[in-house]
Amino acid sequence: MMSDRELVQAVTGGRAGAFERLVRLHQGLCWHIVQRIVRDPDETRDLCQETFLRVHQCLHQYRFESALKTWIGRIAYSIALRHMERRRKALSSNIGGEEGQALLDGMNSGHDVAQAAEQDEMTAWLLEQMDTLAPVQRTALTLYHLEEMTIPEIARIVGAPEGTVKSHLYRARQQLRARMAEYIGEPA
Repeated sequence: MMSDRELVQAVTGGRAGAFERLVRLHQGLCWHIVQRIVRDPDETRDLCQETFLRVHQCLHQYRFESALKTWIGRIAYSIALRHMERRRKALSSNIGGEEGQALLDGMNSGHDVAQAAEQDEMTAWLLEQMDTLAPVQRTALTLYHLEEMTIPEIARIVGAPEGTVKSHLYRARQQLRARMAEYIGEPA
């Protein structure tokens, strides 16, 4: 297993297969971050490719001040947010004001039926509920619980103080607990 420094040196040194190894190591993280924000598999795929293209172009700027996965996660997060902002602006200018926002809100509440069919009812419901959370809350939950990243790593990725990340995690969990209690018919 190569350290971050060794892997970066191998990639920047042009060693055969080094960049492919970097992609394999971090593609799951990239996918989780982008998918939680964008929620469209085709767009997620494109934005992950864009992320790794940017990583390749900027790897010489990586200063080892944080883990490589944190640096890559921050790039993925920034690319996904910029994509959503461009999409929001395009929809607002094409449709206009409140109608554009209503369409965006409708798009954000969609759920992948094929995925729900493959999972049991409770897991599908929980994922659906996570999709209704704010993008930063979805991202924080995914990184903390699925990628098992630390609060400081998540804070660097989303560009927020650690206390803010903790607050997002707390509020997201509270919302999900309340919805779960309602869903199963128990008092909150």
